[in-house]
Amino acid sequence: MSSHRFDVTGAGLGLRRSLLKPLENLSTNDIHFMEVAPENWINVGGRLGRQFRAYTERFPFVCHGLSLSIGSQAPLDVELLTSVKTFMREHQVRGYSEHLSYCSDDGHLYDLLPIPFTEVAVHHVAARIRQAQDILGERIAIENASYYCAPGQEMSELEFINAVVAEADCSLLLDVNNLYVNSINHRYRTDDFLAGLPLDRVAYMHVAGHFHEAEDLRVDTHGAPVEDPVWDLLEAVYQQAGPVATLLERDFNIPPVAELLSELDTIRRLQTGTRIQAGAAAATSAHKRVLV
Repeated sequence: MSSHRFDVTGAGLGLRRSLLKPLENLSTNDIHFMEVAPENWINVGGRLGRQFRAYTERFPFVCHGLSLSIGSQAPLDVELLTSVKTFMREHQVRGYSEHLSYCSDDGHLYDLLPIPFTEVAVHHVAARIRQAQDILGERIAIENASYYCAPGQEMSELEFINAVVAEADCSLLLDVNNLYVNSINHRYRTDDFLAGLPLDRVAYMHVAGHFHEAEDLRVDTHGAPVEDPVWDLLEAVYQQAGPVATLLERDFNIPPVAELLSELDTIRRLQTGTRIQAGAAAATSAHKRVLV
């Protein structure tokens, strides 16, 4: 296993407050791991805090940050990172990730904005990631973000991602839906993009649904079921990188639990199929060696 992989496996689900009650009787047989935004739970006590603790005592967890604003020009939020570190230790969280974007300057903008794909931005972002890793005392994962314009672009999205993760020596949270959405909006081939990614650095993956704004415009919403082309792309990633732990994101229009579990079953089915194919290929290779 890659040293970049977080200590989670299988199919996971993002835990939202609206799901605390509906999911309370499920186990790791149903959901292998969970993810939360630490900003939504740090210093939360009382009934909600007790409910959340009941989950972290039963399920492996990872954290996916919303507001570190890794590409911002404003000073890195050291206070937030210190709180995240305490939170992760308190709940034995298996890893921390953030978006390759920014969401603040003098104040929070409440949206994820694109970082210019420039060499200057690579150095700036990589330095901030290294600072965050030093504070947390561990490598973090950076997510390929969806974006709808590319201001001041000097390099491709793929070149930018590769340059940042190499200079920062961080891991990659591969969002398969974002990859697909960006490929439609910015007209590139997903197989070429996937072939150029450092898949050995993938910590875990995200999969989600999106909105069809137009034939040539998709919006990353996390508010719909995962579509077939995204499932196909996820399977292609498994074929190249193995059955990497994958988390289903659903932020609104949350369906009944049975529908969420059905999508998790699809993740598991694709992961199992990849394992079977890999095992069959290994057995065939071993048989050929014996015959030789």
